[in-house]
Amino acid sequence: MAAFANFLSPLPSPAAAASIGADRRSFPLPIVRSGPRTLFATSGTGRNQPQHRAKAKQEESGGSLAADAFSNVKHVLLPITDQNAHLSEGTRLAAATTSALAKKYGADITVVVIGDKPKESIPEHHTQLSSIRWHLSEGGFQDFGLIERLGEGKKPTAIIGEVADDLNLDLVVLSMEAIHSKHVDGNLLAEFIPCPVLLLPL
Repeated sequence: MAAFANFLSPLPSPAAAASIGADRRSFPLPIVRSGPRTLFATSGTGRNQPQHRAKAKQEESGGSLAADAFSNVKHVLLPITDQNAHLSEGTRLAAATTSALAKKYGADITVVVIGDKPKESIPEHHTQLSSIRWHLSEGGFQDFGLIERLGEGKKPTAIIGEVADDLNLDLVVLSMEAIHSKHVDGNLLAEFIPCPVLLLPL
């Protein structure tokens, strides 16, 4: 797997990400940081924001390299680990970003829904599936793969890794919300997931 360099550019808001498909040129590439497996998107503010023109120039060239990296992404995994029938803010952002990336680079999307309970014991399970379909269709995707891994008693991180490995996926998109809420163990991402992971800030 090719290593990713460090780049910085702003992340779209959920509304902007959902409308990126209307103008492909407007898609701002997320930041790629650390090793080849974990990519971190930031809002582009705070101490990491470029302060000098020289740095800004470097960012421009970095953005084009990031574009080359993402151009090889042809199959993206969107894990859903929250129990909110209408999807949490972090999951909605991950869905919008996944749609935007897939539309821009011509990639396929697979959604894996993960939970502790079997679907028969989740009253709003079908409502959640409808919410997933709606949010992806807003980004231009009516057709996508759907896998349900419910009530298996496995760690969500391990399940994400299994699916990514089985389907030979190129990228996993996750919100940091999944890690903060303890649904996904951030320390195990590199151990279980065989492809890069794009982590989106809250």
